[in-house]
Amino acid sequence: MAASSQQSSQHLLVLLLLLLSCLAGAATAGSTMQCHDEDQAALLAINSALGSPYHFASWTPDTFCCDWYDVDCDNATGRVVGLSVFGDANVTAAIPDAIANLTGLRTLVLRHLPGLTGGIPESLAQLSGLSQLTISYTGVSGPVPAFLSQLAELALLDLSFNSLSGAIPASLADLPALASIDLSRNRLEGPVPALLLSKCPGQVELWLSHNNLSGAIPAGFAAINFTHLDLSRNSLSGDASAVLGRGKPLQHLDLSRNDLRFSLTGAELPEQLTYLDLSHNAIRGRVPAQVADLAGLQLFNVSYNKLCGVLPTGGVMERFDAYSYQHNKCLCGSPLPACHRYML
Repeated sequence: MAASSQQSSQHLLVLLLLLLSCLAGAATAGSTMQCHDEDQAALLAINSALGSPYHFASWTPDTFCCDWYDVDCDNATGRVVGLSVFGDANVTAAIPDAIANLTGLRTLVLRHLPGLTGGIPESLAQLSGLSQLTISYTGVSGPVPAFLSQLAELALLDLSFNSLSGAIPASLADLPALASIDLSRNRLEGPVPALLLSKCPGQVELWLSHNNLSGAIPAGFAAINFTHLDLSRNSLSGDASAVLGRGKPLQHLDLSRNDLRFSLTGAELPEQLTYLDLSHNAIRGRVPAQVADLAGLQLFNVSYNKLCGVLPTGGVMERFDAYSYQHNKCLCGSPLPACHRYML
C-alpha cells in the first residue's frame, strides 16, 4: 500500500514537471513571436538617436523588444503598437525619424522630456495607423505641422506645454476621428479654425489655453458636442454665447481672460456643467437664474466683467463667495452687498 502511494506521488511529480516545462516552452515561444526584426531595429535606432539614456537600460539586442520598458506590442501580431517615453530629463535630442519605422504604431507618447528639442518631424506622417499622438512638456518648437491631417486614424492629439508657434492648421479639421485636441501652453497665434472638430459625430474635448489666439470663437462651435472647452488666456473677442445652451453635454467651460463681449442675460446653460469660468472679459447683462439649478456646478467665476443686477439665490449659489463676482459694474445681493434701487 505504501509502495503504491509512493508511485502515485512520483507520477504526480512527473506530470507537474512536464506541465511546467510545457508552460515555460509556450512562454518562450510566445516571447519569440512578440518581436519583429524591423521593430527591434527601429527601437534600437531610436535609443541611439536619444543618446542611449538610462531610461532605456532594458533595450538590449539580446532581449525581445516587446519586453522592453515603454514598449507595447499587439498580442495577436507581435508588432509594436505603443511607445510611451516620459519623465527623463537625460533625453537630449530631437524627435528621432526612426520612430516612423514602427509602422504598426498606434500610440506615441513623448511626455515630460524637457531636453527633447527641434520640430515635429514630417516622417511621423508615415504612421498611418496612429490614433494617439502626445508630445507634451518638452522643448519641441516650430509650427503645429499641417501633415498631421494625413493621420486619418488620429483620435487624440496632445501637443501641450511646448514652444510651438504659428497658426493652428485649418487642415486638422479634416480628421474624421479626431475627438480630443490639447494645444494649450504654447505660443500659437491667429484664429481658431472655423471647422475644427466639426467632423467628429460624438463628444469632443478642446484645450487651447495660454496662447496668443485672436479673432472670434467659430460660430460652428454651436453644433459641436463639447464636454470640455478651454479657450482661456488668449485674445479672443466677440460673442461666445453659441457654445452655451440647454441639452449640450458640456461639463467644463473656461473662457476666462479674453476680450469676449456679449450679454449673459437670457443665456441658457448646459445642465451638466461642473466648471464655468467667464472671468476677465467684457460680458454684460445679468447672471442667469438657472445657475442656481446646476446641481453639479463646483466652480463659477464671472468676476472682472460688466455684469449688473441682483444675484440668483438658492440651489448651489451658497457654494460661491464674493470672489466669484468681484469687479463687475453693479452686481448685488448675497454674498455681495445688498442691492440699491438703481441696481435693479
